[in-house]
Amino acid sequence: MKDKNEFAKESVVEDYLTDLLTEPAETDDADTAVAKKLLEQAASSLVNELKTAEENVDSVSDSAVELAQETAEELVLREKNVDLMLSEHKEKFEEVDIESSEVHVEASASLKDVLDERFQALFFEVAGLTLAVPLIELGGIHEIKKIAPIIGKPNWFMGVMIKNQDKYNVVNSALWVMPEKYSPEMADNLDYRFVINLGKTPWGLACEKLVNTVELNKSDVKWRANTGKRPWLAGMVKEKMCALINVAELVQMLQSGLSNKQ
Repeated sequence: MKDKNEFAKESVVEDYLTDLLTEPAETDDADTAVAKKLLEQAASSLVNELKTAEENVDSVSDSAVELAQETAEELVLREKNVDLMLSEHKEKFEEVDIESSEVHVEASASLKDVLDERFQALFFEVAGLTLAVPLIELGGIHEIKKIAPIIGKPNWFMGVMIKNQDKYNVVNSALWVMPEKYSPEMADNLDYRFVINLGKTPWGLACEKLVNTVELNKSDVKWRANTGKRPWLAGMVKEKMCALINVAELVQMLQSGLSNKQ
């Protein structure tokens, strides 16, 4: 049987710091706004032309009436085309809004900016890997009781644990944090005893051992330059060689059903 501490080597944590991505540039919607305004003006102008044509129908000759009707039909068709164009552009505007929203989320304040210069963190172990969560983002610690599995959830979703009247979505931390190292042997050796509740959310990480609570300086952490593919990983506590969790980012990924592979 392999020693579970082999998974706590420096390379296990540092692997999570190597694949960093730059943040996408903010979307400039000035051009789309101008296009929308022009299309709306065109639609309004066409409607006015249509109304004018209809008002003049009664005052022209029979031949002119026929011509006016054809013109009116053409204007109606053109108006429908403009409406269709506006509808298509509206979808594009909505897509731009979504992209802008995503950029806003990624550009939000980092954990380093939120924490005080000195802060406390809880250290706990999962399959020999030590993780840390700032106490200000800790919702609580609960002993694992009966966990009810739910069909149709990701494989890292262990199920729901009910304590008092609260429900916690329990995550298989070893499988989620290091899916590339998860194996049947690791699964057999796991002995989850506690649930680390993430902030004021129903999400919790299953853990095997509570290590201790340590006061840290920001300088004790090797902070990530950007979120990259693992936005949940705020940085690495140098002396302890453990991953410091960004709870807000982790919860967002869990709620979206994302695994650590994405």
